[in-house]
Amino acid sequence: MSNTHNNPDNSGRMDFSRPNLARELSRNTLALVLAGGEGSRLKNLTQRRAKPAVPFGGKYRIIDFALSNCVNSGIRRIGVLTQYKSDSLIRHMQRAWNFMRAEIGEFVEILPAQQRTEKKEWYQGTADALYQNLDILHRHDPEYVIVLGGDHIYKMDYSDMLVKHVLSGADFTVGCIEVPVEEATAFGVMSVDENMRITKFSEKPKQPEHMPGKPGIALASMGIYVFSREFLFRTLSEDALSDDSSHDFGKDIIPNHIHSAKAQAYAFRNEATGEPAYWRDVGTVYSYWKANMELCAVEPELNLYDRLWPIWTYQPQYPPAKFVFDEDGRRGEAIDSLVSAGCILSGARMKRSVTFFAVTIGNNSLVKDSIILPKVSIGNNCRLTKVIVDKGCVIPDGTVIGENLEEDKKRFYVTDEGIVLVTLEMLGQSLSSRDKEHIWRMDT
Repeated sequence: MSNTHNNPDNSGRMDFSRPNLARELSRNTLALVLAGGEGSRLKNLTQRRAKPAVPFGGKYRIIDFALSNCVNSGIRRIGVLTQYKSDSLIRHMQRAWNFMRAEIGEFVEILPAQQRTEKKEWYQGTADALYQNLDILHRHDPEYVIVLGGDHIYKMDYSDMLVKHVLSGADFTVGCIEVPVEEATAFGVMSVDENMRITKFSEKPKQPEHMPGKPGIALASMGIYVFSREFLFRTLSEDALSDDSSHDFGKDIIPNHIHSAKAQAYAFRNEATGEPAYWRDVGTVYSYWKANMELCAVEPELNLYDRLWPIWTYQPQYPPAKFVFDEDGRRGEAIDSLVSAGCILSGARMKRSVTFFAVTIGNNSLVKDSIILPKVSIGNNCRLTKVIVDKGCVIPDGTVIGENLEEDKKRFYVTDEGIVLVTLEMLGQSLSSRDKEHIWRMDT
């Protein structure tokens, strides 16, 4: 490849007038998805799985959103960097993302941590994760590299960010979104000038700076970075030699280079309204519950039914959902809810809830404001309110959860907001102890 900031024509200059510029830039870009995080704030939901592998929205995994954004943006060279409890994630990747055609230069590569450096260490930070795969980056020879987190829920056309990056002549561009100041303490916060050039970057500041002219609003990093090739390769090598670095993009790479390099911010906005676009960090039990509940709205902000921007995933083969019995006090029904394939509501009611595949709910049971993960069996005469039930749990007949939080705390994890998380271990159960005739196969 030729030049840090250009994808040149035959004259050696970029032709910015060409209508297919975005397509050309996407074709010359390698996407790297950071999917090795522990996700400890999700508590027991990440006890057996990495955060990007956590189910979301009735049929997806969290990582499906970043990967779908890549494919829909025309970026079809993708590497997924795994580390923490990666078995579930890798299995999902093999099933859901094996449709790329290597013979035409498309791929989704799984890049497990392999201790590639002489120190023989696991990934020490986000920048170190890329550095340990620098040989692979060189082999793919991209003009641009886009670095993504695999743990956020959103729909975004990365090609627009790529175009803005090239037109600005930036060395790196940081995707950002406007958030309330009180929420900004969990993110990297930027200050920018009138041209969106970054003038300051603070990782998780205790007192985030307000945006000029927007009191109460801060500009937060989305954990999305576009790098020009030479800058990234040089910077990763320099950072690896520094004993004072934590080898992290947000803590080291970005703040250390905003003055020595050209650093741009890209504001993620809704094109129709000009307002901040939909983007959710589902890193806590409560935020995970809330984002799923938002899908139950009549017209949710996140449109999963958009045929022009589909979210791809692995689709287990189950029969249609079934609602049986229509009697007083015994009626199978779901209101303002998402119900996936293979579910059977046998005289049970569901309100404002998200149910994954192969869930059964027994007679006279009521599930409200809850998330039921795959292959859960809920018995008769149960009441669940604001509950997250992990995969494979068996809820015995007559169980009531979510109405007496003090009692719930003795057995389950309860958030400050009153959301109850229920797992197999909390119930004294295990997948291996399940009645094979009672449930669907537990191989997903």
